[in-house]
Amino acid sequence: SIVDHAAFKWKMSERVSLPPEEMIIYELHVGTFSGEGTFYGAAAKLPYLTELGINTVEIMPVAQFPGDRNWGYDGVYPFAVQNSYGGPEGLKDFVEKCHALGISVILDVVYNHLGPEGNFLPEFMPCFTERYTTPWGKAINFDDSYSYGVRDFFIRNALYWFEHYQIDALRLDAIHGIFDMSAKHFLRELSEAVAEFCRDSGSTHYLIAESDLNDTRVIKKYDRGGYGIDAQWNDDFHHSVHAVLTGESAGYYRDFGGVDKVAKALSSGFVYSWDFSEHRKRYHGMSSSDCPLSKFVVFSQNHDQVGNRAGGERLSLLTSTEGLKVSAASVLLSPSIPLLFMGEEYGENAPFLYFMSFTDNDLIEAVRQGRKKEFREFHSRGEPEDPYDVETFKKSKLRWEKVGEERHSVLLGFYKELIELRKNNTVIREPEKTDLRNSGDVIGITRQGKGYALHVVLNFGDQSMVSGPAGIPGTWSKIFDSSETKWLGPGTIMPDTFLSGENIPVGALSAAVYRNLQ
Repeated sequence: SIVDHAAFKWKMSERVSLPPEEMIIYELHVGTFSGEGTFYGAAAKLPYLTELGINTVEIMPVAQFPGDRNWGYDGVYPFAVQNSYGGPEGLKDFVEKCHALGISVILDVVYNHLGPEGNFLPEFMPCFTERYTTPWGKAINFDDSYSYGVRDFFIRNALYWFEHYQIDALRLDAIHGIFDMSAKHFLRELSEAVAEFCRDSGSTHYLIAESDLNDTRVIKKYDRGGYGIDAQWNDDFHHSVHAVLTGESAGYYRDFGGVDKVAKALSSGFVYSWDFSEHRKRYHGMSSSDCPLSKFVVFSQNHDQVGNRAGGERLSLLTSTEGLKVSAASVLLSPSIPLLFMGEEYGENAPFLYFMSFTDNDLIEAVRQGRKKEFREFHSRGEPEDPYDVETFKKSKLRWEKVGEERHSVLLGFYKELIELRKNNTVIREPEKTDLRNSGDVIGITRQGKGYALHVVLNFGDQSMVSGPAGIPGTWSKIFDSSETKWLGPGTIMPDTFLSGENIPVGALSAAVYRNLQ
């Protein structure tokens, strides 16, 4: 049916769109975030997110897909809102309630492929090309004959979400699956169109890309040959932290492991900057050391990294509580844009599995076999859950009752304090000077700002002795320590204060922050 967008009366005439560098992002799947599995159910949880300190929500794709359960990346009607979630009215209501609480909204959109069932767009336009292939099927036609109409279709789709749903930013899914050899890449044309829309409308909107290319052209400005995208995901950060904490080395994790990789991600962005990748069997990436770290989104968990495991295991099942706390500190005390995956903040241990509800039996079986093959190639143990079984979907729902249990409530408090620490100390994301040193399993990061400095210690290994930051006079006072018993830690061995240059003991798998008043 045709949607009358004028029928929805927005109550808020003004809104403030948060710039990416100030965002603390919470990624959620509408169908599994609440018991209801709808926009209205998700909206009921917004006060919880506000109390946690979240200021930005990122929702996985909501473009109409077959059936009533799906991750969203099989959408076939890009301008339609999934009916089982609450349709257009539900999404607008959700966005309005977010804005009323000062929460920005990022919508995940898919411009690299279309779902395999129910897609009738080829009947109306040449949306596919035979020039390229993607892991998800035919490539979208961004540079072949008559591609100008296809490009315009997806650009109009981006502006549609901004104009009619007041979405603050779009997360562009897997742009490495957008193939375009034109002199002007589709992403640059999209970025220019968004900039023009913002000028004409007087509103502010952003684009954030997911990419595994480690290519800084995505976020560089036009005059530097870039596409002008506002920020991009940094998978290298996740892989580095995950490999160190879990010891996993299968698949792409073989390229990681070692605290030096975490240190490079924290100091430079991309770990692979034209280095040889054993997993890819080739050189990969380019240096991002000349790009602001605030242009990167970092995380220790997300829907892909959890859901694309055979068992959908979250990090809470793969490392200890102390490991979870170190991973949280590495993300939330990073100068980059932190992203949390729903339930991470209280150590949710329900899996997040891949699920779908296609109606074509041959397609359902093809997806089942495809998932099995994919996991065999990743050397995963065990058989993946049946993605068509409704129980697979139900198992993936958050278990909110867990929040009240001691371990989960303490971890939730830990995340709240870290987020508050980040918000109250802009030097974390906007330092005037940064010094990062890596010694064995310990990373020490000193960030100086106006009138004070912070020293962050991250220990990914056993108990150690490290030197405190040199060259900054005065006394350093501890303001945060993950090993304290109030966080269910083993008890701290780190001093409450120390002088610059002194050696200080650091507990195993711990994170601490010291403040120096100059």
